[in-house]
Amino acid sequence: MPNTFGHLFRITTWGESHGGGVGVVVDGCPPRLPLSEEEIQRELNRRRPGQSRLTTQRKESDRVEILSGTLEGLTLGTPILLWVRNEDARPEAYEEMREVFRPSHADYTYQAKYGIRNWMGGG
Repeated sequence: MPNTFGHLFRITTWGESHGGGVGVVVDGCPPRLPLSEEEIQRELNRRRPGQSRLTTQRKESDRVEILSGTLEGLTLGTPILLWVRNEDARPEAYEEMREVFRPSHADYTYQAKYGIRNWMGGG
């Protein structure tokens, strides 16, 4: 099962929650559409960590970086790479989860999909 979704407009997700970061490749976006980090950041801020007891309490700024696919605030028609760097990744905090599936997480789905499980937070 892939991490890529869509046909004409495709997204591919990547990364781990307790690794270097998480991101997405957006492919199929037409050129010359306005797109900025600020615009995306406004949406990310709506789910920023630490805003309630239901979100992670890790200290993450969740700052998006556009690494490719735009120039001067416009899409180029080439794949767009977005990255959110992890700043407070603590994989050792999940040592007790090495043998136990976490409730409300995708641990079992991850193992079923890939045949291996990233117990440190597969993202």
